[in-house]
Amino acid sequence: MSVEKNISLSLVLPCFNEEGNIAQTVRSAAAWFNEQNRSGEIIAVDDGSSDGTAKVLQTLAGEVPLLKLVSHPENRGYGASLRTGCDAATSDVIAFMDSDGQFRVSDLEKLLALFPEAKFVSGVRAHRADNAMRILNAKMYGWLLQRALHLKIKDINCGMKLFSKEIWPIIRPRQATGALFNAEVYLRLQHAKIPWAEVPVGHYPRVHGTPTGARISVILRMFTELRALRKDVSAGR
Repeated sequence: MSVEKNISLSLVLPCFNEEGNIAQTVRSAAAWFNEQNRSGEIIAVDDGSSDGTAKVLQTLAGEVPLLKLVSHPENRGYGASLRTGCDAATSDVIAFMDSDGQFRVSDLEKLLALFPEAKFVSGVRAHRADNAMRILNAKMYGWLLQRALHLKIKDINCGMKLFSKEIWPIIRPRQATGALFNAEVYLRLQHAKIPWAEVPVGHYPRVHGTPTGARISVILRMFTELRALRKDVSAGR
C-alpha cells in the first residue's frame, strides 16, 4: 500500500567533497518531489568539504526552493552528517540517501510503498556497482558486526533508508559519528523492538569523486566507536 501523498518527506543528503555529483543529485531529487506532488524538504549537509561543494550548494539554494543547507565547519564524519540532517528534519517522514550519484531518488517510492506498515524501511542494493575490494570490505564488516554486536543485516550500509520522524529520538545514534552509524541505528531498533522492512533498490557506478569509506582514519574511528557502543550495550543503554 502506498503512503498518502499528503505525508511530507524530509530527504537528507550527506555530502563530503561531492562537487561533481551534488548538483545532479539535488536537481533530480527536486524534480522527483515535483513529479510526485509531495511536500517536504531536501536537507543537504556539507560535512566540511575542502572542494567546491559548498559553492555549488549555495548556487543550488537560489534555484531549488525545497533545498535547506546545513554545514559543518570541519569534517565530522558520515554518521555525524546524517545525525545533523535528521535532527534538522521537520517532516512526517525522514529519508536519507547518499549524494554520490550511486542511488536514484525515484527508488524512494519502493520504500514508501512499505510505509507506514513498517516504520523503518531500508533499501538493499540488488547489484552493487562497486569494485571487488569494496565488496570484500563490506562482507568483512558484516562479519565483524555479527560477531561484535550480534547484528545480521542483509545490507546494513545501504545508503538509502526511510523512517517515521516519531522514532528518530529512539534510534538516534549516541556513539557513532562515522561508518558505524547504520549499525547503531539497527541496534537501537532491535532493542526497542521496532521491526523493519527491506526492499531491493538500484545501485550505480560513481561517476565523479572518490569514496572515503575505506580510508584508514574512517576505519580506525569505526573501531573506536565500536568499543564505545559495546560498552553501551553491556550497560543496557
